[in-house]
Amino acid sequence: MSWEAYLDRNQPRFVEELLDFVRIPSVSAKPENIPDVQRAGEWVAARLTAAGAERAEVLPTAGHPVVCAEWLHAGPDKPTLLIYGHFDVQPAEPFDLWTTPPFQPEIREGRVWGRGASDDKGGMLIPILAFEAMLRATGRLPVNVKFFFEGQEEIGSPDLPPFVAANADRLQADMIFSADGLQWAPGQPQIVEALKGLVSLEIVVKGPRSDQHSGMVGGGIANPALALAQILAGLRNADGLITVEGFYDDVIPLSDEVRAAIDRVPFPDVELLADTGATTTWGEPGYTTKERIFARPTLDINGLTSGWQGAGTKTVLPATASAKITCRLVAAQSPEAIFEAIRAHVEKHCPPGVTAEVLRNPGRADPFLVPSGHNATAVASQILQEVYGRAPYRTRVGGSIPVMTTLLETLGVHAVMFGFSHGDENLHAPNEFFRLDAFRLGQTAYGRLFERLGAD
Repeated sequence: MSWEAYLDRNQPRFVEELLDFVRIPSVSAKPENIPDVQRAGEWVAARLTAAGAERAEVLPTAGHPVVCAEWLHAGPDKPTLLIYGHFDVQPAEPFDLWTTPPFQPEIREGRVWGRGASDDKGGMLIPILAFEAMLRATGRLPVNVKFFFEGQEEIGSPDLPPFVAANADRLQADMIFSADGLQWAPGQPQIVEALKGLVSLEIVVKGPRSDQHSGMVGGGIANPALALAQILAGLRNADGLITVEGFYDDVIPLSDEVRAAIDRVPFPDVELLADTGATTTWGEPGYTTKERIFARPTLDINGLTSGWQGAGTKTVLPATASAKITCRLVAAQSPEAIFEAIRAHVEKHCPPGVTAEVLRNPGRADPFLVPSGHNATAVASQILQEVYGRAPYRTRVGGSIPVMTTLLETLGVHAVMFGFSHGDENLHAPNEFFRLDAFRLGQTAYGRLFERLGAD
């Protein structure tokens, strides 16, 4: 029996296993789900062992665990692949917006519906199944394979850098493929050549010692909410340019080749507006909307807090005001340098009568950029063209996968995004789903990847 026939024959079992996997509420952000994240790791380790992997272990970190396994019998003349993914998921709230409970997955319309089905439980199960099929059908693999799955990606992988550093020998590989990733659309593949980095911060403005009666002191002392609004308005100009001194200093300019590749991706402004409900595009001048989303840094206000938030009116002059901000960064920006630039900007432009402090929030990632001519990327592009019947778009993604940079810095290897989710599958939102045809297609793609790299 061929490995493709093995996949076909066992597809009903694989789908049931995915449903079992999704039933585990492995929400890494919530303390009450710590045992569930551990249980998901144990499920993964057991599944790797059942597939034929060796040394499948749940390994501790300072926080949520990781799972490692390997099969290294192809020989020293064959490449070693490290396959990455994550088994933790986002919180599922608000529950009332789900058609069916998030951790009671169902199959409808050829899709698995449930939290984590797409991000990333379906994705990370795909290479395990391709590995099993090839090993059962042929008795061996044409490449050496290592697996590295984590339980804290959705909270920024805070404990991964020391773990990777301490286990560099165990994780060392010639190529890295991430099962956490997206294709452009059903029927249209993509190669993601860059991920944005991330810095998260909060600006806190303080004025009087407590909320004050606006009729008694209004006009006599500074209002922290107004002062915060003035600070925030000064972070970008009316055209969309970020005005923080030094913000753009380390940005690598987009080459003509990169801009041409982005231009070939069919993502018209009208589609963005239809998808979001926005009335017009807006952002950094001198760049197309696609270029700004894919490949230029951003500064966004994520939340504002000050004064009375309840129904009706409470006539106060608030004592404090705060704003949560994230910046998505591009190569070669540093999260630490950007934080310091914003801190200095706020200090310089703080209005009189109030104090302003800039605090770091959890969540940081370095930007990730695959170099031109990267060999593993070229092979992945060939495989995608074969299984989809059309060439992949070359894209960049505004999101972040922090461990990609950690692996690069420690192992010296650029990872290739080789996942089979899609952006419309409600990742991080109610009614998340994963297409079963993509689940099956991804298994073929990984099998062919193993074959091609073993032959080359």
